[in-house]
Amino acid sequence: MTLLDSKAAAKRLAGVVKHTPLIYNAKLSEKYEAEIYLKREDMQIVRSYKLRGAYNMISQLSPEELSRGIVCASAGNHAQGVAFSCDKLGTKGVIFMPEITPKQKVKQTEMFGNNSVELVLVGDTFDDCLIEALAYTAAHNMTFIPPFDNYSIIEGQGTVGVEIFEDLPDVEVVIMPVGGGGLAAGVGSYLKSKNPDILLFGVEPEGAPSMLKAFEHGGPLTLPEINRFVDGASVKRVGQLTYQLCEKVLDDMQLVAEGKICTTILKLYNEDAIVVEPAGALSVTALDAYKDKIKGKKVVCVISGGNNDIERMQEIKEKSLLYEGLKHYFIVRFPQRPGALKLFVNSVLGPHDDITRFEFIKKTNRENGPALVGIELTQPTDYDSLVARMKEFKFEIIELNNDQTLFEYLV
Repeated sequence: MTLLDSKAAAKRLAGVVKHTPLIYNAKLSEKYEAEIYLKREDMQIVRSYKLRGAYNMISQLSPEELSRGIVCASAGNHAQGVAFSCDKLGTKGVIFMPEITPKQKVKQTEMFGNNSVELVLVGDTFDDCLIEALAYTAAHNMTFIPPFDNYSIIEGQGTVGVEIFEDLPDVEVVIMPVGGGGLAAGVGSYLKSKNPDILLFGVEPEGAPSMLKAFEHGGPLTLPEINRFVDGASVKRVGQLTYQLCEKVLDDMQLVAEGKICTTILKLYNEDAIVVEPAGALSVTALDAYKDKIKGKKVVCVISGGNNDIERMQEIKEKSLLYEGLKHYFIVRFPQRPGALKLFVNSVLGPHDDITRFEFIKKTNRENGPALVGIELTQPTDYDSLVARMKEFKFEIIELNNDQTLFEYLV
């Protein structure tokens, strides 16, 4: 007897969770010479797959457990799934979220909770708020709803796989984002049970490689630091259950750069009118790395969520430009001669280069002092000639893109 039955979970979720569309993407299919479909969990009721696991677990609690209430810790999407479930099932929820959670996710959680939940913002990471949530659960004799490391949660997330197999039974490759591992464990377990030859690829952000490190280590370990930018897939430690399942079913793990993820977000928005959050873009971002393995195959990329705060778009554009080599920051020391600034604009900048930031670092030494200059290029190949002209006209420069410490301090 298996501990996971995602088919039974799908019946439990019927009428509550949307069967999200599996949409063929012509542009990606042409680019990678494959049949590429997007599993649109961004179109789920709470705009992510997390509702599946949360509702699957909470709906199986006893009346007595429901009367005491539930607690969860979440970076946002799990919180919304729990809040929606609390409202549907008539139980009180206390939801702990990191203080850095985007406002949009906080507001959405309140909306889906419909006065059934209380929100507590605490800690800098998911792992910090998890500690607080577990202590609160114990102190108030409530039931904790984990974000990923629980069989009912994993089983619920696996219903994404049930739908994929129903809609495309001859699927050959599925690419999924990995944070704590619940989605990959559930979907992977179900699909491998249907077709052992299917290829399953997991994708993590470079700044939070918790599952890849667990594979290398032979078990979950706590990363000392993580980059929190991809908030829906950034945890310091994956689950024990999710690790054990992912280790069995995933054929490969891939890391993708945060800047490349941002480029994918912008392309999906501009070319397909699809709004994805950073974690939701992971699977499509990894297509470049898997282009040789997917050629000629039927491929599904799971778009895990679309809860992207519009206030983050400027940061996303900036990270994309930096990654693509289209935006560069310099400290420029202007020559001690009249007209140096005019010379810089007229002779150093290329005809299509654009100054996006200019400020003198020493406010009391304008015109001759060092300046922080941000320049956006049309092509990455324009960079070498720009630097060459700076040196030709005797402008002393420090290239901040190559100095992470100075970049973080000044930019």
